[in-house]
Amino acid sequence: MEIRYQGFDQKQNSREYRFDVREKGQPPRELTVAVDMDVFRNYRVGIQEGPTLCANKLTADLEGGIEGEHQLTADDVRSFVDSRSLAEANRAAMRKTPRRRIVPTEAQQKTPWRNGL
Repeated sequence: MEIRYQGFDQKQNSREYRFDVREKGQPPRELTVAVDMDVFRNYRVGIQEGPTLCANKLTADLEGGIEGEHQLTADDVRSFVDSRSLAEANRAAMRKTPRRRIVPTEAQQKTPWRNGL
């Protein structure tokens, strides 16, 4: 299955993202995924993320056998935000290097530099 983003239509406080869906042996069809713009604002997700989020939702719906109208819900966006936060935390943890405490050897402890002489 191949899904291509075709654009969106703005309707009041919602958008309908249009996708061209092609499957082997079947004629292409155009499907839409609707989303209330308040969902993006409530979770502080940029609208430029809309096409990707809607494409993922559409793919999941079609693979799950869900036909008819498709809608990106608050749960879908919350899941995206949670996974993004987890990925950022993992990246931050990878950047942190653990501090190593250097235990001076006996010879290093006797040096005048160590003892402030």
